Amino acid sequence: MRFFPQSLRWRLSAVIVLVSVVLAVALSLLVRSEFSRVQLADARRVQDERIQLVVRDYGLTGRAALGSRLDAPDVPEELLDAVRGGRRATYLERTPAGAWIWAAAETDGRVLSLRSPYADRDEALRQLDNVLILGSAAVLVLATVLGIVLGGRLSKRLRRAAVAARRVADGDATLSVGEEIGDRPRDETTELAQAVDAMAAALRARLVAERRVTADIAHELRTPVTGLVTAAELLPPSRPAELVTDRVTVLRSLVEDILEVARLDAATERAELVDVPLGGFVSRRVPSAVVTAAETVRTDPRRLERVLVNLIENAERHGAPPVEVTVEATTIRVRDHGPGFPAEILREGPSRFRTADPNRSDGHGLGLTIALAQARVLSAELTLANATDGGAEATVVLPSPP
Repeated sequence: MRFFPQSLRWRLSAVIVLVSVVLAVALSLLVRSEFSRVQLADARRVQDERIQLVVRDYGLTGRAALGSRLDAPDVPEELLDAVRGGRRATYLERTPAGAWIWAAAETDGRVLSLRSPYADRDEALRQLDNVLILGSAAVLVLATVLGIVLGGRLSKRLRRAAVAARRVADGDATLSVGEEIGDRPRDETTELAQAVDAMAAALRARLVAERRVTADIAHELRTPVTGLVTAAELLPPSRPAELVTDRVTVLRSLVEDILEVARLDAATERAELVDVPLGGFVSRRVPSAVVTAAETVRTDPRRLERVLVNLIENAERHGAPPVEVTVEATTIRVRDHGPGFPAEILREGPSRFRTADPNRSDGHGLGLTIALAQARVLSAELTLANATDGGAEATVVLPSPP
């Protein structure tokens, strides 16, 4: 089984891990902050009680007791400023040599101060940090395992359904998505599989009916159209004879196109591959083509010519001059300067018997359909787009030479 970074399993796992990590980090920071605050508050309280005893004893004996000092030169300036005016205060000092918790009070114009090391409390905080880091790592591991397990269970049936649906899309008419994933448990995945099966069956029936109608029409019309062509050639020269011949020629072209579409729909066409210098191939058919670093491709020249001619005829019929043909490496571009492709063609792709202007009598809407189908036979990619500065642009990208 292949694993994709953007699959449901990994997305769900990532969400579970992310939420767990965020909660673990938030709780760790909250616990650490509260522990640090309580530690500092307790140290300040103890020092404040000690300095009160020192002040009281100094008032009685005139001596600095409990390790306190009188007018010590290393008292922090911030603490001195805080005790001026007969007040007392505490202060946490951190230096490269260590951390100290100070307490001071001013009495009779002199400053009594004492300090105690804060390293033991910092060590306790470091130990707490280690515990929180280990706890967060454990949460991360457990969340990852939980996410993978839950994501795997949720995505397994969806993945099997997706694989089966791709096989159906590739033309496997015997496959049922519902049978591939099973009908237990009956959940949203089962409903999705049933809907895909129903849609695939409806599309297959529609395509079969459409292909049958297309083939039947083409075969039924071919014989009478051939007779019409022969009869038109026997008419004496006149303007009515020219009109009849012209219309019969158009009808014959339509029938031939329909037959070609029917053959392509049957998916039995195979390309006869030969090495073709792409630049020379296009230049011989379109002398005005601009060729840039064209390569030799392995393709079917007859089918490629059909694609090229259909694209140029479509540009000339529905676009506006000049029609530009360019070749670069293994890419052919055909561009006109008309109104561009209609939005429905860009959105849905070309469809048979749909032209850019339904009111026009020239063309029967099969040119782009045939070009697209022939490109698929050649394993080429045909894309339709509108140029930014106006006009329709068709791009054929042929497989690169091995």
